[in-house]
Amino acid sequence: MKILVGVKRVIDYNVKVRVKADGTGVETANVKMSMNPFDEIGVEEAVRLKEKGIATEIVAVSMGPAAAQETIRTALAMGADRGILVQTDAELQPLAVAKLFKALVAKESPQLVILGKQAIDDDCNQTGQMLAALLGWAQGTFASKVAPADGRLEVTREVDGGLETLSIALPAVVTTDLRLNEPRYASLPNIMKAKKKPIETLTPDALGVDPAPRLVTLKVAEPAKRLAGVKVKDVAELVDKLKNEAKVI
Repeated sequence: MKILVGVKRVIDYNVKVRVKADGTGVETANVKMSMNPFDEIGVEEAVRLKEKGIATEIVAVSMGPAAAQETIRTALAMGADRGILVQTDAELQPLAVAKLFKALVAKESPQLVILGKQAIDDDCNQTGQMLAALLGWAQGTFASKVAPADGRLEVTREVDGGLETLSIALPAVVTTDLRLNEPRYASLPNIMKAKKKPIETLTPDALGVDPAPRLVTLKVAEPAKRLAGVKVKDVAELVDKLKNEAKVI
């Protein structure tokens, strides 16, 4: 089984995001970048499937500027076999990413595509579902457990009411949730080995995909600052404030 794993380069989750003064976006200059945490979980799951002898090859895929090679190298150090960078400076929205992945699926013929359920920069939670629709493949989203069985995958999904277990046919698209696994740290020897693993660089044009954005961001603004809390003497005063100041009752 060949597995494609998506690895997106995003602002590190420990960094406080700052909005640009002109409101056109968030500040990324001189900001620490790292792999999207949900994608780290995806890489870890692919590596575990390979360690069990189920997967034979793991291909880490990233899309964006040349600096995204660093994100692929991280995936290679975690255990991926090779990488593909679809290099572009265009703003990539979920539909464009799904179309690029579809083109890569046609090129690589994997049996499984693993993506993070969402990226922590745009929080769209759309790419995996769009890709499955474009390919006509089965999908298991928000996965908290993945278990191969009889040529199929049993995927336990996190849903609003609890857990749902699906048996899906391969080939398939799986998107990872937080409780699927705990990603490993890349050891120094593996980081050194990753430098020798191949990364293929492609362009959207070479894949026959137009990545032009379909949505336009009009304005980006920080959320309003929370007001300090106040103490009340009794329930009557609390009810009065809820009714007359907060106007929630």
